[in-house]
Amino acid sequence: MTGDDPDGTRTAMGPRLRTAREQYGATLAGISRATGISSSTLSRIETGRRRPTLEVVLRLAKEYGVSLDELAGTAPAVERRSTPPRGFGDDKAVLPLTRYVGGLHAHKHVLPAAEGVPDRPRQVSHEGYEWLCVLYGRLWLALGDQDLVLAAGDVAEFDTRTPHGVANAGAGGPVEYLILFGPQGERLRPRTPAAGPGGPQPS
Repeated sequence: MTGDDPDGTRTAMGPRLRTAREQYGATLAGISRATGISSSTLSRIETGRRRPTLEVVLRLAKEYGVSLDELAGTAPAVERRSTPPRGFGDDKAVLPLTRYVGGLHAHKHVLPAAEGVPDRPRQVSHEGYEWLCVLYGRLWLALGDQDLVLAAGDVAEFDTRTPHGVANAGAGGPVEYLILFGPQGERLRPRTPAAGPGGPQPS
């Protein structure tokens, strides 16, 4: 974990640690019990409000089965695990699209084709707000006690304190989707340009 901005690298690890935990299929409370790190400390690290020490990073990397390069953002963009992540579909691929330096950040997820009828996705909850858009395939979103099947072009947004989980809802191929996540509740702000002369007018 070397570089010109070690403090920035440690701060940027928060969202990657959150992604690693979700891929592992564990809650903050579960990781707290396994590692001895308090849930409040883990939450502050994941949302970028606290920089993790090297000891904490090493402990979490060992628990999640990820490399320090992955957490530092120096590994290849798409990583595939030899051990299927629990609760999020086998061999899930995650492609970071931002550098995770505060505010909204984005990543693309790919779930392989489902074999048979999948179990209901395992749910997690945490601080933040999420916007999800399906690009290809059919995605099963278990949101609280609701079960939604989203197709290409469908969008969902929700407070991530609501228990949520995803799975591939189709056996015909993979499902690809984008996620925009605000770790401190940041949201998208739709902007519609005002109609100019000769342009569309309000009905």
